[in-house]
Amino acid sequence: MAEQKIFAGHGLRRLRRSLALTQVSMAETLDISASYLNLIERNQRPLTAAIIMKLVSAYDFDPRSLTHDEPGGGEEALRRRLSNSLFEDISIDRSQLQEWMAAAPDTAQAFAILYDAYISAPKSSGDVQLKPEPVRTEIERWNGYFADLDIIAEELADDLRQSSNDLYNAISERLRIKHQIVVRILPYDIMPNLLRRLDLHARQLQISETLSSSGRLFALASQLAHLEADDQIENMVKGAGFDDRAAQRLFRRHLISYFAAAVLMPYQRFLKACESSGYDVNILQKRFGASFEMVAHRLTSLQRIGSRGLPFFMMRIDRAGQVSKRYAGASKSPLVEGQQRCPLWNIHDAPKMPSRMITQLIELEDRTRWFTIASSHYKNDRLTAANGQDDNKTEFTIIIGLRAEFAKKMSIATGLDLDKGNQTLIGLGCKLCTIPECPQRAEAPSDKLLLFNEREREISPFSFISD
Repeated sequence: MAEQKIFAGHGLRRLRRSLALTQVSMAETLDISASYLNLIERNQRPLTAAIIMKLVSAYDFDPRSLTHDEPGGGEEALRRRLSNSLFEDISIDRSQLQEWMAAAPDTAQAFAILYDAYISAPKSSGDVQLKPEPVRTEIERWNGYFADLDIIAEELADDLRQSSNDLYNAISERLRIKHQIVVRILPYDIMPNLLRRLDLHARQLQISETLSSSGRLFALASQLAHLEADDQIENMVKGAGFDDRAAQRLFRRHLISYFAAAVLMPYQRFLKACESSGYDVNILQKRFGASFEMVAHRLTSLQRIGSRGLPFFMMRIDRAGQVSKRYAGASKSPLVEGQQRCPLWNIHDAPKMPSRMITQLIELEDRTRWFTIASSHYKNDRLTAANGQDDNKTEFTIIIGLRAEFAKKMSIATGLDLDKGNQTLIGLGCKLCTIPECPQRAEAPSDKLLLFNEREREISPFSFISD
């Protein structure tokens, strides 16, 4: 190891930024100069064994992660993007690509993000409608874990449980005594289009009767976030530096929900329950009075230094396959990106089996294996309409997943051969998928030349020239 030269500047910079550290502060911890750290991050100096050991000791992380997540998914992934006909008049050889990744990894990553957005964006009259996601980018920059909020929420949760074993009553009493706010459950006909409302004139937190018990508990915890963590949340919103007011408010909403979930599922207690139950989502739901979606989202945030959980990703899709939530967390999974999903991924079967968990071992084109769990649930289920139809039911499929090697710790994966077992080869949506002979293919790959043979018809409706 001492003789091996490791150039992992992009990974080191990513680690430093995820910890919200400056080059100066990290350099002091590593006992090197800030200028030398800058050279390492620019791949002009290698990471020595001594520095790697100091990094592991100071920040408690897997050193292999420094080289796993290359900009743009690595050299081959960037090369595939550059093979698009958009760049046919530009000659970029392998050595140029390698130099670009080494000298400017963030620029290479930015190119990959922009290119993928271009490919997957809807097109109208020749124009590309890019939809940047600055809020999600900021969330992913923190790996989905906000240490300051989590610590405050954990302390608050301890205080609440000292006052009562019933968390709902404990929060209600805290709102009444400390903030002079009374909780009221109101009928659907009074709040037909609202789930929660704070009436400051009446000093009431009004909650719709249509909310489930977990939804009511989350509503109360969200109100506590407004009242007892507002300063910290506002500082984090300002620190994100959003120019757009809508982005500021969306990020604020996310942090409020994050705090509420952290009160319901305090970090150490939740992590301990995960590990003792084998990350059994059913047990976690019952133990913490949370919904499947709440637990799924919480699983993506277990990234406290020195006490990390498994690296999950999470998505929420509707029956049309539209994504309304997507968090890669520490998994950095490409499965959460883009607008399309492979029809061979069994998450689309979940609505046929409501509330059941369906699992799948899948393999991507880059040969990485992932273990996924999908479950379909009704959200904010309204009372039956006057005509007897359940017109107001809203159904979503919640998906969680992680690398197959990590899934060995999960009880639901017991007995499965995650290394050599039967896996389903899937792509990242037809436009980005280059798997040949797929009978489910709906579109040709966007960066491949099509082949036509009038005398033959293959299994796949589109034939193309592979690399």
